[in-house]
Amino acid sequence: MTCASCANSIQSMLNTREGVAEANVNFAGKTLQVAFNEKEVTPAQLRETVQEIGFDILIEETTQEELEERQANALAQLRRKTIFAGALALPVFVLGMFFHDTFAWGNWAMLILTAPILLWAGQRFFVGAWAQARHGRANMDTLVALSTGIAFVFSVFNTVYPEFFLQRGLMPHVYFEAVAVIIAFILLGKYLEEGAKDRSSSAIKKLMGLQPKTVRVLRSGTEMELKIEEVQLGDRVVLLPGERVPIDGQVAAGTTYVDESMLSGEPLPVQKQQGDTVFAGTINQKGSVQIIAQKTGGETMLAHIIKMVQEAQGSKAPVQKLVDKIAGIFVPVVLVIAVLTFAAWLVFGGQAYLTEALLSTISVLVIACPCALGLATPTAIMVGVGRGAENGILIKDAESLEHAHKVNAVILDKTGTITLGKPSVTDVVWAQDAADQAKLETLFFSMEAQSEHPIAQAVYTFYKEQGQQALQPDTFNSLTGLGIEAAFDGTRYLAGNEKLLRQQGVELPEHLLQAARQLQEDAKTAIFFANPEQALAVFAVSDPIKPAAAEGIKALHEAGLDVYMLTGDNAQTAAAVARQVGVEHYQAELMPTDKADFVKRLQAEGKVVAMVGDGINDAQALATADVSIAMGQGTDIAMEVAGITLMRSDLTQVAKAVKLSRATVSTIHQNLFWAFFYNVICIPLAAGVLFPFTGFLLNPMIAGGAMALSSVSVVTNSLRLRSKKL
Repeated sequence: MTCASCANSIQSMLNTREGVAEANVNFAGKTLQVAFNEKEVTPAQLRETVQEIGFDILIEETTQEELEERQANALAQLRRKTIFAGALALPVFVLGMFFHDTFAWGNWAMLILTAPILLWAGQRFFVGAWAQARHGRANMDTLVALSTGIAFVFSVFNTVYPEFFLQRGLMPHVYFEAVAVIIAFILLGKYLEEGAKDRSSSAIKKLMGLQPKTVRVLRSGTEMELKIEEVQLGDRVVLLPGERVPIDGQVAAGTTYVDESMLSGEPLPVQKQQGDTVFAGTINQKGSVQIIAQKTGGETMLAHIIKMVQEAQGSKAPVQKLVDKIAGIFVPVVLVIAVLTFAAWLVFGGQAYLTEALLSTISVLVIACPCALGLATPTAIMVGVGRGAENGILIKDAESLEHAHKVNAVILDKTGTITLGKPSVTDVVWAQDAADQAKLETLFFSMEAQSEHPIAQAVYTFYKEQGQQALQPDTFNSLTGLGIEAAFDGTRYLAGNEKLLRQQGVELPEHLLQAARQLQEDAKTAIFFANPEQALAVFAVSDPIKPAAAEGIKALHEAGLDVYMLTGDNAQTAAAVARQVGVEHYQAELMPTDKADFVKRLQAEGKVVAMVGDGINDAQALATADVSIAMGQGTDIAMEVAGITLMRSDLTQVAKAVKLSRATVSTIHQNLFWAFFYNVICIPLAAGVLFPFTGFLLNPMIAGGAMALSSVSVVTNSLRLRSKKL
């Protein structure tokens, strides 16, 4: 594809095809995302549709190495044509500009040198223009083919039959130098543009480079070296110190330390021993281990990250939809302007009206290429998404990246987001008249063993380490946002917060209440254990605050964002945590639906809300928020709902994600301003609006150079994101 109009043509052709629900073409990424009904249309038929307008798509399975080889070959051919065009254009330019009247054979020499530039180096423009014309469409190829083709034919005519104009008192001018230099400049611009676009996707290449190509496997007691694609589930993989882990699996033998910084961002290596999980792309540092392959190829976490980044880079930001509409009508509008320019010069031109008409029309056609317009948004998105991936910020789609810059309110879930999400029992206070505490502890442990709540897991771990054995309750019921209830031998027991006990009419001894208040002031969660008559004990569970939580919240405040903390915990614990991390606004004792309602309340106040969470109970609020951010160590459902996933459970990453969005959107705006400003200024100049006042007429060769420069400048500006400090 040579411009945004190419992408628009492919997209519109596919969207009108029967069986296609939606097609999106990314010009910068050279990718197509299409949703279609396999019963109505096949990939081969989609390919035929694209081929009808002069393009092609890869529908067969292609490895990244094969794809890179194809792209490298295409870039090498473009480089050869650029060098060839430049080498021949130089003598044509010198002859045309300085010796056009010196040699009688000058025009013929320029014709002989220009013809191969046009017919071989510039062949792609004419082939593309013809394929578009057959379907009543136009793109950049159309503009280049028309401008250079008309100039070349006019020059050939004047070279072969100069008498036609001489007999009419006009000079038979030739414009071979304009044709040669325009094609050379445009090819140079496309070559630089392709190289810059290639750099914009460097993040993907870095991620793909994390996976080894070969692996040692033990089969039937024999060690063999296989390609990574040949590894099967259940294979025993041998890993030596310094090697990258090739698959996701479980350590079967040996002990080692693994550098997981590419996933977690944590610089310290993690100890791995038998039973521990390791992930593809991480680095084995010290020991030799054997790993049982559990996920291979496209199923590994690394493969999912790569796929997410690729899909995000190929997706379109909302602003791109408007740009696509403009690009769709841009070329036809330029063709109309070119015709009007030619007509105006014929009517109002001076003595050399035909020459000026031809030069101005060619300049308009050449300078008005919509390349910069088409590259403005996708190149910035590609670099922004890649930069995020390099910093452990996975962005699901361009829309999430664009929306994040508008965020002015951030909601943080407490457990697992501000705190570590790994609570532990710290205190146990029994009622003064509680009898047979050992039996009651067994019942309490047995109840919590049935629950999957993090607090229940803390109780379970606490008593399991003491050697407790769980009993099977007669009945068990989870009370969302309150606690749990269970029956043993016909007696019902409750475990949960103060609100649950008060709802059930359970008596709360004063000394247990006071103990609970004190524990909550220490940022601990108080869990009551009771029978239907009275509370029997209060247990304190503490979830340590993450080391970087206060720093992350400070960074959010410095970014000008209002920060809110939501939790299902009690008000006292919430207040203590909020005080320690510097959060002014918080809400406690919230159910999952209450969190979503709070998001809606802020939105009703005109705020653009980002929700940060990690659990199933956050999913509804994440789906309701304008921008949803999941902590990478959270649940699968939270990460599925979220538009942005942080690979590190570090709140400083939230501020970085917002800064990245702001920088990316700022770059998009700069690119679009340059693209529109360039065309608004240059098209009238090319048409000759200054000629009546200053005698200035834009040379088509300068127009070609300006067009090439516009595309390169937009891509280069997008690449600046790679060095932006987050």
